[in-house]
Amino acid sequence: MKKEKIYIVEDDETIVQLLTTHLSQQYQVKSVRNFRAVSQEVAEWQPDVVLMDISLPYFNGFYWTTEIRKTMTMPILFISSSDDEMNAVMAMNMGGDDFISKPFSLALLDAKIAAFLRRIQQFTQTTQLVLDDYQLSVDGRLSHGENQIQLSPTETKILTTLMQSQGQVVTKEKLLEQLWENEEFIDQNTLNVNMTRLRKKVSELGFDRIHTIRGVGYVVQ
Repeated sequence: MKKEKIYIVEDDETIVQLLTTHLSQQYQVKSVRNFRAVSQEVAEWQPDVVLMDISLPYFNGFYWTTEIRKTMTMPILFISSSDDEMNAVMAMNMGGDDFISKPFSLALLDAKIAAFLRRIQQFTQTTQLVLDDYQLSVDGRLSHGENQIQLSPTETKILTTLMQSQGQVVTKEKLLEQLWENEEFIDQNTLNVNMTRLRKKVSELGFDRIHTIRGVGYVVQ
């Protein structure tokens, strides 16, 4: 059975060794070799999940996430000693899918990675979704005529879930269950940040169909 690939972008050798030893029991694991060519290494190896630190030599994790997001959509999980809420928000806004602060539980990390991988399998089975002149493909491309934008994995999951229930309210709890499978691993603030980012991005195509039902959830119509 093919093992999924985890790519670690971290400059603390102790943490790299710890993560590599632990994750190698289940996955193929590589860590960055050249901190000046992180996005190139990601493109060449095509990992299923990227673990990204914020403080790195030369360019920080925010920069590399932005570079990766120009052409690739795999989930990016930030792991950082910076537990400042602004750093978590910045990580999401730069294209990250989740954030975990050091020191972290390996069991929690395992659960987050496993959830990402299950989401990938679940949503790659979904056929193309259509709403009027808008089309959402399984790889996260939202198209309107000849124009299209690329969504991150989390943005794709949110919009897919909403479009699968067109005209019906999807509760925040349902979205959390669909995206992260267990609410103890994620809070509603992360969902709110991703939703804000999604709305801003799809507005570039004139897609203003996501409506908030205050205190309940969201509906696409």
